[in-house]
Amino acid sequence: MTKRQNRMALVAMLVLGISLAGYFALKAFNDNLLYFFTPTDVVEGRAPIGKSFRMGGLVESDSVVRDGMKVSFTLTDTANSMQVDYVGILPDLFREGQGIVATGSLSQDVFVASEVLAKHDENYMPPEVADALEKAKQSK
Repeated sequence: MTKRQNRMALVAMLVLGISLAGYFALKAFNDNLLYFFTPTDVVEGRAPIGKSFRMGGLVESDSVVRDGMKVSFTLTDTANSMQVDYVGILPDLFREGQGIVATGSLSQDVFVASEVLAKHDENYMPPEVADALEKAKQSK
């Protein structure tokens, strides 16, 4: 092979290597995205099944049931509600009527949470939850 052919082969391998690295980086990024859904989105079937996502809303009054480390509660966006099961220690600020965001996946008609995040003071509500509640109020 001539010098020119060697250089072209090297450039072709370099371009192929960079393209492959870019593809794998984008694929890993896409696989790790956590989309936000409201209980209405989940009930209407817009949420992925078998894939992790975030769901937010308000904890309904008188819906929290504790059984040791397992906690079940109902999350609502004032239009629809969804049962959430969580095993673990809840944040200190978790209570009924409060806005939360839970990370997990669907298991039939129940959202199984792996993480529960609660608001940090009286005035704060996650922007996604505030937007979802506002949209639910407007649709009524």
